[in-house]
Amino acid sequence: MSRNAVAIVSSLLFAVLAALLVVTPVPYVTWRPGQTIDVLGSTDSGPIIEISGGLPTHPTDGRLLMTTVSATRVDSSVSLPEAVFVYLAKGSDAIPREVYYPPGKSIEQVRAEATLQMDHSRTYATVAALRATEGTRVEEVPSVGTVSLAGPAADKLLPGDLIEAVDGEPVDTVDALERLVSRRSVGDTLTFSLQRDGRQRTVAVTTVASNSDPRRAVAGATWTVGYAFSPQVSFGIDQAVTGPSAGLVFALGIFDRITEGELLGGKVVAGTGSINANGRVGPIGGIREKITGAERDGATIFLVPERNCLDIGDLETDMVLIRVATLKDAVASLQLINEGSTAEVPTCG
Repeated sequence: MSRNAVAIVSSLLFAVLAALLVVTPVPYVTWRPGQTIDVLGSTDSGPIIEISGGLPTHPTDGRLLMTTVSATRVDSSVSLPEAVFVYLAKGSDAIPREVYYPPGKSIEQVRAEATLQMDHSRTYATVAALRATEGTRVEEVPSVGTVSLAGPAADKLLPGDLIEAVDGEPVDTVDALERLVSRRSVGDTLTFSLQRDGRQRTVAVTTVASNSDPRRAVAGATWTVGYAFSPQVSFGIDQAVTGPSAGLVFALGIFDRITEGELLGGKVVAGTGSINANGRVGPIGGIREKITGAERDGATIFLVPERNCLDIGDLETDMVLIRVATLKDAVASLQLINEGSTAEVPTCG
């Protein structure tokens, strides 16, 4: 074979291999800085956080940014060059796919879980903010935790429904609700009196046999502690934005709306972190990406969950990174900054 032929064949092989590198997926997910949303702002449809039901609200100042990560969708793939490029870029990362999308779960399951996490974060944020003001009563009541898509309660009960009675018998704890359901036989119809979105409803569910015990009747739902309170809080967030990490910012936004005084001091504040009903802030993923996105969009202060401080690593930023363990920590730190007592504010690093 002549040298020219060898060169042509080698070039063709190189081109084929290069093309394969571009189109062959690798088991990684990319994380990039995503959009930020000012939860104290408005859209064409109204305020991002809307509060009604008789609870007084007050003007706010500054901007409070909810931060997100732009991640590879569960139904998409990543090529090797793309994974390497993102991994080397500032404030971005590429992680093993199985870490972000656990194997064995369908696309529908992953999306449903992420949506449920967002629903829970809104509820917990509202409860935490109301409890922090100590001016509104919050009652713990039994509620629907999850609903099996293939069970008898599908499209009848919804996660977050507050259960008030079963077959006319009032229930005030999760244990009482579970006892009433367990007493029924397979094929019995349960009538749930419940509250959903502030409205009273009655829902009938016919029980089926448990997969683990054919003699035990189940409704195809799990029960958990829910929260009843008089104010109505709604969130004008795109349904495509899911997950639990907006909890802290939602809670802080509600708190700022229902308390007097300037909390942000006219500044652009960003943050992230899950939250529970008692106001404790939990760690999240993508902290570096969220910090990068917040700085890009003008934030000067970033609220970091305490357990995420070590995850920041060598990322450089001009923002003040405030370390928070609770909602009250976040409020106290912002108040100290407004008073000029910045030396007393706990920071990462």
